[in-house]
Amino acid sequence: MGSGRWSSDVYDAAQRYRAASGTGAFAYSDHVTAGSPQSQWRAHPSLDPHGLSVRESRDSAEHPESLAIAVLFDVTGSMRRVPRALQTRLPELFGLLLSKGYAAHPQILFGAIGDATCDRVPFQIGQFESDNRMEDDLGNILLEGGGGGQMTESYELALYAMARHTSLDCHEKRGHRGYLFIIGDELPYAAVKSHEVRDVIGDRIGQDIPFLTVLDEVREKFDVYYVLPAGAGHAGDRRVLETWRQILGQNVIELDDIDTVCETIALTVGLGEQAIDLAQGLADLAAAGSRTGEDVARSLAGLDRPRPAHRTDSGHRPPEPRRTAPGFGFRAGHRDR
Repeated sequence: MGSGRWSSDVYDAAQRYRAASGTGAFAYSDHVTAGSPQSQWRAHPSLDPHGLSVRESRDSAEHPESLAIAVLFDVTGSMRRVPRALQTRLPELFGLLLSKGYAAHPQILFGAIGDATCDRVPFQIGQFESDNRMEDDLGNILLEGGGGGQMTESYELALYAMARHTSLDCHEKRGHRGYLFIIGDELPYAAVKSHEVRDVIGDRIGQDIPFLTVLDEVREKFDVYYVLPAGAGHAGDRRVLETWRQILGQNVIELDDIDTVCETIALTVGLGEQAIDLAQGLADLAAAGSRTGEDVARSLAGLDRPRPAHRTDSGHRPPEPRRTAPGFGFRAGHRDR
C-alpha cells in the first residue's frame, strides 16, 4: 500500500459532497450504531484485524523513501472526539509534513483501540496510505464508545499487532524507525493475553506476553509516543500520566486541546526527523495561519532539542533506551474474561 499523493482538493470535494448529501464523515459508524443492536456490531471489512497478515509501508518509484506513521486512538467514552478532530484537521497535518518538508514521503495508518475484555470491536486497523484513501480508513472506523470503566484499555493488543503484523521499508531497508502515536487517557493491561490475540486477530501465541516485552518489540520498528488529551475521562488522574512517563519518558505528550492533534503529530515528526527545531515548527504554524502555536509549544517542550541532534553516519535516529518501568502502575485485579 502507499501509492498516490495527498490532495487537499480531493479532501475538500469529499467534504462538500458529504455536506450536500447529509452524510457524516463517519457514515459506517453512524449506520451500524443506529441500525443494529450492539451484539451485531462489527468492524468494517477494510479495518477488521481478524486474519490480519501484514500492513506494509513500501518504497516505490513515486515514494522512494517512505516513512511509516501510525496513529492509533482510543475510541471509548470521551475519546470518541479524537477521530473527528483528526478527520477535520488532516489538511493541516499534510500541509506541514509535505509543504514544509518535514517528511517527503509519509505513509499514514489509522487505527482504533477499545477494550478486548468487554467491547464488540476492541481493535481496528487500516493501511499505510500516501493519498486520500487514509481518510476512507478513518471514516470507516466504528466509534463504539464502550470500555469497561476500569481505567485500562487494550493498548497492549494494538502494540502486538504493530510489532508482529507490520513491515516497513524505512526500517528494513534503511534502519530508520517509523512513528507510532497512541492517543488515549487510560492504562494498558499488564500483558498481551493469548486468548484475546486468538479471538481478535486470529494468531495462536501459546502464552501471554508481558507488556514491556511487546513494547520492546514494537520499539525496534517505531518511535512510540503516547498522547494524553486534556479533558479526556482520565486525563486528570496522575496515575495515568505517571505510569506512561515511567514507560516512555519524554515521549508522553500532554495535549492541551484535542483540535491541535494533527499539528502536534506533524511537529513531532519534524522534530524526530531533525527537519526543524520547535521554534521553526511554531513559526511554520504561524505562517500557515494557525492559532494553535501556544498550545503546541507547551505540548512539545520536552521533545525540543538542538538542531542537528546526534545521528549515525547514515542519518538514522539513535536507539531509544530500554525502560524497565519500576513501580509499573497497573491496577490490581483488572478485568478479564
